[in-house]
Amino acid sequence: MEMYIGEGFEGNGVNASHINIMIGPRNGVVGQAFASSLASPSQGHCPFMVVIKPNVPAKPMTLYVNKAEIGGELHGNATWGASQAAIAKAVTEALLEGILPAQAEDEWCIVTANWVNPGCNDIDEVYRNNYRACTQAIRTAMEKLPTRSQLTQALPQLGNPFYTPKA
Repeated sequence: MEMYIGEGFEGNGVNASHINIMIGPRNGVVGQAFASSLASPSQGHCPFMVVIKPNVPAKPMTLYVNKAEIGGELHGNATWGASQAAIAKAVTEALLEGILPAQAEDEWCIVTANWVNPGCNDIDEVYRNNYRACTQAIRTAMEKLPTRSQLTQALPQLGNPFYTPKA
């Protein structure tokens, strides 16, 4: 069974994006996660199909799972609008550019878990950051990154936007 897992983070502050992604065959564990997530929405988290425009879904079929409960009209537009559009563009480009294999178009699916801050204040920046983060997540998944060498180099610089340990 094939399953590719990736992560992408882009931007700073309230308009930053963090995306986790699973990519793989519909008849495998990613397909099971896709179906299970789509059929099991929870309070504040309603997975939905990513579309390029109404009635034209991205391919491979992509499921958007929001990490943050929608916190108002701007946050909803940033999530369902800007972030979704960015995911659709990144996924479709990855397919058309050959980053995803040809069989991915109709035989694979993608599940994305996406962070859009409820305090976001620039929908265009949310779009740009989500596009870059998703593109990065797809590439890291398909290239099976990080490498052991990258892990070794990164560990002394441990930290994230919310916490950096003291020496």
